[in-house]
Amino acid sequence: MSVALVGLSATALDVSAHIAAVSGPTQGAIATFLGTVRDHDPSVVGEVTHLDYSAHPDAGAVLARIAGTVADAHPGTTLAVTHRVGLLAVGEAAIVAAASSAHRAEAFDACRDLVERVKAELPVWKREILADGSHTWVGL
Repeated sequence: MSVALVGLSATALDVSAHIAAVSGPTQGAIATFLGTVRDHDPSVVGEVTHLDYSAHPDAGAVLARIAGTVADAHPGTTLAVTHRVGLLAVGEAAIVAAASSAHRAEAFDACRDLVERVKAELPVWKREILADGSHTWVGL
């Protein structure tokens, strides 16, 4: 149970760095999640062109706490997670998470738990910017 990589980033996320961070000789399975910006939101009329993520000043510490809690709940796993902040275009990665364990079921479970907890608890908000120049806030 460990956290190998955790943080917020204003630059592009590297999936391979997350995989490398959780790799090891005792880990036979690695599950990953890559959340990308899509061009639509079912609750908004119009085409999404960008997302602008803002984070609370304590968001990095909260993310580390979330990852630690998930690691404790999934013994034998190693976790890595990074969330983007700033302006992202459609197709860019907003979050990368990786979980490794000796077996696939544990890796899948830990990765899913990590992503769901980040989505529910991380104090990060997004502003959806639409093709017509308007915007809407999500998660306030």
